[in-house]
Amino acid sequence: MDGKHIGNNMDEVLARSEMIHSPGAVQTALDRMARNIDESMARSDPVLLAVMTGGMVPAVWLSSRLNFPHQMDYVHATRYVGGTRGGQLAWRARPGNDLEGRAVLVVDDILDEGITLRAIVDYCRQAGAREVRVAVLVQKRHDRNLTGLVPDFKGLDVPDRYVFGCGMDYREYFRNLPAIYALTSREDEDP
Repeated sequence: MDGKHIGNNMDEVLARSEMIHSPGAVQTALDRMARNIDESMARSDPVLLAVMTGGMVPAVWLSSRLNFPHQMDYVHATRYVGGTRGGQLAWRARPGNDLEGRAVLVVDDILDEGITLRAIVDYCRQAGAREVRVAVLVQKRHDRNLTGLVPDFKGLDVPDRYVFGCGMDYREYFRNLPAIYALTSREDEDP
């Protein structure tokens, strides 16, 4: 499918989807996460590392709620290249800041199987970070976390369905939605 054709069908996909968490629930979860991060990292001079592209939205939302100085950077490692199923991990960009001796807060949109986040955490440790913590807006409820990674800060749980909004995408659309939705039809997923 070309981009124009996919874009034209997005209203239909959204209409067939179910809202899992309202904008208010997302904002409340972000407020709680920020309070917990403030309590545990305020004196650590951290680098907030957004995982592109999905982690960009929750990273900005969290950063604006933090009550202490911090730097922001990003990393781009992905298993989803426009599709709805993960593949091989591809590194697109590594952090620009020197992580040696730094506290790092990795912020991502979702913890699903944990493969991408585990690779990023391991990279930060190998780069000499003294502390690496993980914040995710949502964690999927299932038993397929292949790495055993547990987030230090979590906003919400979501069912084991394809979810989008608040940074998470459906075929590179809908990251901007203020609520979290789930597909109700398997036909919308990649074969």
